[in-house]
Amino acid sequence: MTATRTVELEGHIIDSGMMGRCFGLIMDMGGSFEVEQFDIGRHKHAESYARLAVSADTDHELQAILHELHQNGATLLDPSDATLEPAPADQVVPTGFYSTTNHPTFVRVDGEWLPVDDIEMDCAVVVERGVQRTPDGSSGDDTEPRDGADGGPRAYTKVLNAVEEGDMIVTGEAGIRVEPPERPRGDEGGAFGFMQGGVSSERPSESLIAKVADAVEQTKEDGGDVLAVCGPALIHSGAADDLARLVSEGYVDGISAGNGFAVHDLERGLYGTSLGMDMETMEHPRKGHKHHIYTISEIIRAGGIEAAVEDGVVTEGIMYECVENDVPYVLAGSIRDDGPLPDTITDAVEAQNAIREQAREADMVLMLATLLHSVAVGNCLPSTTRVVCVDINPSTVTQLLDRGSAQAIGMVSDIGTFVPMLADNLLDE
Repeated sequence: MTATRTVELEGHIIDSGMMGRCFGLIMDMGGSFEVEQFDIGRHKHAESYARLAVSADTDHELQAILHELHQNGATLLDPSDATLEPAPADQVVPTGFYSTTNHPTFVRVDGEWLPVDDIEMDCAVVVERGVQRTPDGSSGDDTEPRDGADGGPRAYTKVLNAVEEGDMIVTGEAGIRVEPPERPRGDEGGAFGFMQGGVSSERPSESLIAKVADAVEQTKEDGGDVLAVCGPALIHSGAADDLARLVSEGYVDGISAGNGFAVHDLERGLYGTSLGMDMETMEHPRKGHKHHIYTISEIIRAGGIEAAVEDGVVTEGIMYECVENDVPYVLAGSIRDDGPLPDTITDAVEAQNAIREQAREADMVLMLATLLHSVAVGNCLPSTTRVVCVDINPSTVTQLLDRGSAQAIGMVSDIGTFVPMLADNLLDE
């Protein structure tokens, strides 16, 4: 007996490729479909609509197809409320829980669609209903309710290790709507119109970097935050002074990096070397290989990076400018770290939480020559966050862009060329 359900597609479903992807998914998974209604938008601002009857040989096969269609923005006709089940224990989710994408998501509760706050991929969705309040506005107990804007229910994401026993978790596919962001059309994207998921293998051109600079400028004019995710290669390549200028002038609102990045930046300020190499002569001075260890010791002696700046131990560099300009930074540790610095977060879960909090504040992210830290930040970003990824390794750029941002561009380039040119565009106009 054939199983059938009806789904809807709405928006710019033709030029975004959504309709073609959905048709292909149905056929690739052994299903079939009939187009019951198809209304085509007649100009570039008009949206299109399609209603499909999707069929499969068994209900199990149909559910698998519907799951994939749902991930691509299709919604069931006449959806029911989302299914909520309590978490059976701390860090344990109900069987069949809904695992999020990084796209804007809504869940249907009590007949209303609620936006899911703090969206990121691979999370559970928790729904909290509003707490009944007394006439004086209090909730009648000492707890802090997490109501929606109108005192009603609220939906938000939780990573697995944050799930608490009794949390009401969304399960199954019913009552969930995903909205993959659509690419800007024509000049609709303004300064961000060029950021459409492409990867350039050319050397950085002045025109492309100028467009990135325009996007940074527009983000700042709109009151947004720019986060720089940095690898040690940025220091080794000689781009540290230019990134420090961007921090000092307010174009970078946060730094996400590892212990190594901060150590090499501080080493450069203390000894003029990075990993023991003289940044002026490109030679290795005698005992230069010990400079990074000496640097760690001096920062520990001072009590941390901020104390080292305040005491005059550190007088230049990216970390110096962060302290002087109150630009927050997250240094996440790894098993490879020497020292590490007192400021480095060595607990992996604590580091993830710090990265997550920082990433949620970002409106634009510059991923600069680091795969591991860029992946960590990328895991926390919604697909609507603008991303620029620059790395000399093409596979790094491709891997990062494949994480799903709709407003992203990748450049295969030497970071030592990109950052100075970006700084020149922003600061020397």
